[in-house]
Amino acid sequence: MEVQNFSNHRRFVIGWHIVTFLAIVALLIGSIINLIHSSKENLYSASLICLIAIILGLIFVFTRTFALKVQDRAIRAEESLRHFVMTGKPLSSKLNIYQIVALRFAPDEEFVDLAAKAVQDNLSNTVIKKAIKNWRADFHRA
Repeated sequence: MEVQNFSNHRRFVIGWHIVTFLAIVALLIGSIINLIHSSKENLYSASLICLIAIILGLIFVFTRTFALKVQDRAIRAEESLRHFVMTGKPLSSKLNIYQIVALRFAPDEEFVDLAAKAVQDNLSNTVIKKAIKNWRADFHRA
């Protein structure tokens, strides 16, 4: 298994992010062209194809958004519990979800100090990830 770090931690699935996206865009463009050039007899079916393309585009966006939202909630719960176990105190409510997700990659030795620094200096998720010295890999992130 490859070592995970700041430069390679993002998950990119070619079949989803490229192939599916381009197929939906091509369907949408083709269906709009078909709708524009359709005769009165074909207007109903051309508009239905256009509607299907729009629905597929919305499904493409919402399936990713919903999955990431649920995953972020799970990470917030995990990291809050982790912080509580290590310090006896809850994770600061001043941290936003992007900061908490970034802290997920910090090992136990760096986690508490980095969380406090993130609150104190209002660090961005990118700055938090770059500050991590010994990356804690997460190969299960969607």
